[in-house]
Amino acid sequence: MTEDARFHDARGGPLRLWATDAEDLQVISALVQDAVLPATEMTWTKSARRFAMLLNRFRWEHGSRRMERVQTLLSAGDVRGVRGQGIVPGDADTVLSLLALEWEPGTDADGTLRLTFAGDGVVEVLCDCLDVTLRDVTRPYAAPSGKAPGHPD
Repeated sequence: MTEDARFHDARGGPLRLWATDAEDLQVISALVQDAVLPATEMTWTKSARRFAMLLNRFRWEHGSRRMERVQTLLSAGDVRGVRGQGIVPGDADTVLSLLALEWEPGTDADGTLRLTFAGDGVVEVLCDCLDVTLRDVTRPYAAPSGKAPGHPD
């Protein structure tokens, strides 16, 4: 991933990133921190070996006070299994807030993509290799609350 790609979001264009190592995944994790999604917008397609989520992420624009969100597709390839804890999959009333993505390497190139959500929810995506993409699929729109997500110090 080039330095230009890492900061493309700050210039206001649609974001497209691909992570093949833990360092790249840290960049994607920072960009989707505080993203929200209904539990129904998370799916694993066993036959295609693909896990995907449609997120509403906060769009940080350097030097701007505009509060915007954008719908983003996060997907992982070469998936052999998915397990969750503290999340009811397919529950239309549940809205999840994504806190972080982490890569836990296995014995070879394989490993586990760990998605941590607020409220102690965790999804573990068992992968043959790290292959994660993040792609904006809508234009930015005003954040409904008009406020940026924040965390206490």
